[in-house]
Amino acid sequence: MIAGVRLVSAVTLWLAAMMLTACSDKPAGDALVIYTSRGDELIKPLFDQYTAETGVEIRYTTDADAALITRLDAEGAASPADLLMTVDAGNLWLAAEKNLLQPVKSQALETAVPANLRDPQDRWFGVTVRARTIVYSSDRVNPETLSSYAALAEPQWKGRLCLRTSKKVYNQSLVATMIERLGAEQTEQIVKGWVDNLATDVFSNDNSLMQAIVAGQCDVGIVNTYYFGRLKAASPDAPISLFWANQNSSGVHVNISGVGLTTHASHPEKAIAFMEWMLTPAAQSFLANGNKEFPANPTVEPSAEIAAWGEFRADDLNVAVAGHRQAEAVMLMDRAGYR
Repeated sequence: MIAGVRLVSAVTLWLAAMMLTACSDKPAGDALVIYTSRGDELIKPLFDQYTAETGVEIRYTTDADAALITRLDAEGAASPADLLMTVDAGNLWLAAEKNLLQPVKSQALETAVPANLRDPQDRWFGVTVRARTIVYSSDRVNPETLSSYAALAEPQWKGRLCLRTSKKVYNQSLVATMIERLGAEQTEQIVKGWVDNLATDVFSNDNSLMQAIVAGQCDVGIVNTYYFGRLKAASPDAPISLFWANQNSSGVHVNISGVGLTTHASHPEKAIAFMEWMLTPAAQSFLANGNKEFPANPTVEPSAEIAAWGEFRADDLNVAVAGHRQAEAVMLMDRAGYR
């Protein structure tokens, strides 16, 4: 019976892959085709602006990161996609390791994107930056008692810490970076300390985590900065603040949203031109401000709203580490009981 179920599952997966390929085996014409996990409300105005400026038509498909990577892999050479736009360097690293992205040689991209925010083999490039740092109750926590991600494992935070689930890539990338910086043994002790200090079960998303802090369920947590920005935009008086972690050591963990040229792109020149355009000041400001992120291009200033959060030193490790050590991070969190 079990073998039969496995056979049916294998056939089902094969048929699904063939259907994806068949559906995608269509000429894209002159349009630039983009697969993206970014929200429609953020990227459609950007695409429309590019079309207005250049006359280049853009067709796009939105889906979850994993689904898009699976789709690209299944479609193979028949894929109509020219570009993959997604979030978290871990996802981009995975796509590149599956040979779904190809290297791009562009002086404009190399100039606009710092080396630590792009693939060492130039298969993908950061477009916007987000920090994953500490948030705390401004009613119940003195920021002078905060310092680092590791310090959240100390006894003073027993029953006061909230975390998002380890199943989400953002925490996997943070732990992957910690492994690179501190080694697996020390990182595992820190993660065990986090688990011991939890005030409640882990949350499915950063929004729920911050609401728990506001409600008094816990006092500190770790979130992506753009979630904090959204909460403050909706509730300016919410008693919650940001703290820039690791300023006396490695710096705040940062990650990216980014873009890569697909291996079988039908319009590589158009695709590279669009990639370069996304790193220009006007496009950078639109993208970063639209999702309350930081521009990847360091010559472009963040919005006044984001700048008001204060300056910080970011970790300068190449963000590809998030992918390279992702599997190791997942296993470590599982051993530590972080679910």
